[in-house]
Amino acid sequence: MRIRDFLLLVAVCLIWAFNNVLSKIIVTDWGIPPLFYAALRFIVVALVMWPWLLPMPRPAWRIVAIALCLGGGSFSLLFVGLQTVSPSAAAIILQLGVPFTMLLSVLVLGERIHWRRGLGIALTLIGVLIVTWRPGGLSLSTGLWFVAASAFAGAAGAVLMKQVDGVKPFRFQAWVGFVSATALTLASALLEDGQWAAASTNGWPLIAAVLFTALIVSIGAHSVYYHLIDRYEANLLAPLTLMTPLATIGLGVLITHDHFDLRMGIGGGLAMLGVLIVALRRKPATELLVEREVR
Repeated sequence: MRIRDFLLLVAVCLIWAFNNVLSKIIVTDWGIPPLFYAALRFIVVALVMWPWLLPMPRPAWRIVAIALCLGGGSFSLLFVGLQTVSPSAAAIILQLGVPFTMLLSVLVLGERIHWRRGLGIALTLIGVLIVTWRPGGLSLSTGLWFVAASAFAGAAGAVLMKQVDGVKPFRFQAWVGFVSATALTLASALLEDGQWAAASTNGWPLIAAVLFTALIVSIGAHSVYYHLIDRYEANLLAPLTLMTPLATIGLGVLITHDHFDLRMGIGGGLAMLGVLIVALRRKPATELLVEREVR
């Protein structure tokens, strides 16, 4: 990989990691309702990507389902979870997305899992179990369940995406933005209150944060990543993108003062080793592309 492209990938991973920590600050310290925050993000994405919306990819129902899973579903569940879960713990739990994708591919698509991928899945699950273990047993808080559900939603979207051919990245992002903005705006109106009061209290910092997460993260960083996928093999990029959870943990400790001990270090290390084993097996670029949507 060229030095310039490697530095671009490092920048993309750091942007994704910082966005995880920023999202934690927005939904906790700033008190922004998570569904409302997710809706604002996708409204901006939908407006910017509007020129690429038509024609609608077919089949329509599958595109809508993919958009709901990868966009509104995974991000809203993650933001809800971040209200009570640290970015460091969330970064580790989100690694469940890889084994979830593999297992759903077996159940839905009839794919077979090589023993090495089976080992990777097992190590990831063991790592997550270590992270959630407490002296009295497993400690799966409500927030952790939401983060795990976010990983599952992303995995479901990945499996559905593997059944769609010929969708350009910009058109795909346009539909993710449009469908997610519509669904999340309705969900926030029905399930949350005090949205605009919280937004007005935070003012320009919130506007800047929403523009950053929509323009820099959703559109900018992902577009750079799509460009790298076109130039390099997926099994080269996948291990390198493990910089994202590692950077999230580091930034979480520095910025939001996350608790991080030896148990979390061992569990996180095992989880990411499992993901690395799975990633080193060659996989289609579209599958790798979709897995990154939940970062």
